[in-house]
Amino acid sequence: MYLVFMTTKKTTYSILDLALVSAGHTLKQTFNNVLELAVHAESFGYTRYWLAEHHNSSNIASSATSVLIGYVAQGTKRLRVGSGGVMLPNHSPLIIAEQFGTLASLYPNRIDLGLGRAPGTDRETAEAIRSDFMQAAHAFPQELEKIEQYFSVENKNAKVRATVAEGVEVPIYILGSSTDSAHLAAKKGLPYAFASHFATTHLFHALAIYREEFKSSALLQKPYIIVGVNIIIADTDQEAERLSTSLIQMIIGLFTGKRDKVQPPSDMTEDLKQVMQNPQVHQMLKYAFIGSKASVKKQVKAFIAETNANELIAVTNIYDIKDRIKSYKLFAEIMEELNDNH
Repeated sequence: MYLVFMTTKKTTYSILDLALVSAGHTLKQTFNNVLELAVHAESFGYTRYWLAEHHNSSNIASSATSVLIGYVAQGTKRLRVGSGGVMLPNHSPLIIAEQFGTLASLYPNRIDLGLGRAPGTDRETAEAIRSDFMQAAHAFPQELEKIEQYFSVENKNAKVRATVAEGVEVPIYILGSSTDSAHLAAKKGLPYAFASHFATTHLFHALAIYREEFKSSALLQKPYIIVGVNIIIADTDQEAERLSTSLIQMIIGLFTGKRDKVQPPSDMTEDLKQVMQNPQVHQMLKYAFIGSKASVKKQVKAFIAETNANELIAVTNIYDIKDRIKSYKLFAEIMEELNDNH
């Protein structure tokens, strides 16, 4: 597997989707919306469409991640589709190699394998998925090496083989929300994606570690950094603020343990404004860019200058699919304009 990422001055833009379930929507509608967004994303010039693994959450439907990846890849033509990520301690490396080897054979040069070490769920569910979860999480570097081995041509002589993965090109990305994975991604010479759309505290420290410790590999000659951002764009700042109330309600549910499906937007009340000023919420939404196209463009331009990231991957937690598609369209326009003016 020898792929080289070309690092240009242009900033690539992509989508991270959790297949959010909106109130009043069936799972079938939710999955239809995922594909509809992906088809539009392809026409808007997005590079990749990643789905995140989560479990035991009524408002997130991306739990069978590899199945959804196949569904999106089947319904699109050029878009790279992958995991952002597969939570490796939940799985056998052999099974993941077989799943993604199969996907990449069906959709050549279009499948990405992003790997993280968090459970993507609560402790009880993590233990229900895999009783030795904590042991597997600590063994993340070794589990990663097993996947790399299964994808290698050399593994054809091994007793245990993922025959559908051998020699198949599936680039691996390391995901992180703290500094731990930055060391690993740098050591392995793999691209690094930081979850700054919700874990903002360690962003710059993690990026510094990755850049300083990076060792070139057959996959990657220079560091390649993807950073997550929350994006909600509408025609006006007021409309974007209104759409963001669905996200605020989700965060309230996260902190209170009362997770519910994504609620329709409402007027921005004083209570919701106070929630936004809560120190924990304020920190979590540090890289949430909400507003009109002109407002968000300024924020995105500053963020790219600060991080010097190769790629932004946008999360847009909006109730209605039409509003979500519009927001992603405006974000694509912003990125194209910033790249043209670079």
